Amino acid sequence: MKVLVTGAAGFIGFHTARALLDRGDTVVGIDNLNDYYDVELKKARLSELEGRKGFSFHKIDIAERDAVAALFGLENFDRVMHLAAQAGVRYSIENPQAYIDSNIQGFLNILEGCRHHAIAHSVFASSSSVYGANTRMPFHERDGADHPLSLYAATKKSNEMLAHTYAHLYRIPLTGLRFFTVYGPWGRPDMAPFKFTKNILEGKPIDVYNHGNHARDFTFIDDVVEGVIRTLDVTASPDPDWSSEKPRADTSSAPYRLFNIGNNQPVSLAAFIETIEDATGKKAIRNLLPAQPGDVPATSADVDALTDAVGFKPSTPLDVGLHRFVAWYRAFYKI
Repeated sequence: MKVLVTGAAGFIGFHTARALLDRGDTVVGIDNLNDYYDVELKKARLSELEGRKGFSFHKIDIAERDAVAALFGLENFDRVMHLAAQAGVRYSIENPQAYIDSNIQGFLNILEGCRHHAIAHSVFASSSSVYGANTRMPFHERDGADHPLSLYAATKKSNEMLAHTYAHLYRIPLTGLRFFTVYGPWGRPDMAPFKFTKNILEGKPIDVYNHGNHARDFTFIDDVVEGVIRTLDVTASPDPDWSSEKPRADTSSAPYRLFNIGNNQPVSLAAFIETIEDATGKKAIRNLLPAQPGDVPATSADVDALTDAVGFKPSTPLDVGLHRFVAWYRAFYKI
């Protein structure tokens, strides 16, 4: 099977591409290698893939319509795993245009490629951020997600709406995955596990927003990739029980599905920091700060729908995952 993986030099994209190659699939990766965070880390991930049998790479910005169209015309993809996006809640406050270019225009370009080349199934990355002001937990895909608290979240919710429209109009099978705070080896430098580990090991203070009262459903990367690939293999289909009088948000009369991918075990930020302290063997210097605009106070995933559909539920305990992340960090940065 030939799979297009967008964002192949990114955190989740890299791990997904590697897992697909491990099972014998052909992978075409694309990425624009932008400088939102350390480009050298992106190149290092890419170097782990390049040279492997079945992998090829194109440096492409998904916001460039002609380049994306040409790629779809050149290759004969069986599936598309769309993971490229401008990430980050706080950065979206400073640079909103980047999110419209990548997450809206870029996603539309991918959908158009799927439409014109009869892709059998496409899976795209959404986010737990779409739940926004909703405080009923655990979050279920059927719950309302109409009050985003950041532009990043708004673009991800827009992706879900665009995908449903394309599934309805063109009968393109599309599945959205709402990721819940993914972490692990090769993780992003703008995420708390990376920033906290780096500063703790260097003896520098860590910024603890909302005075540590946040809670997050931290999900280990291996669990996420397992869920991603299983979902890619189960083509979205119309829900025969879907009713327009009582519409569900997660299924449709179109070939469209939405799933949460989370660990279903939310952890307070304070407990999270303590676990990193244990993994590093050093105490953190905490700089307690008020909550940041756009942050939600807590996330927790109901993953029953994912389990029912693909037979898998994330389960890696936080202490296991963080110890593996810290071990990777020490090895990669030679600490």
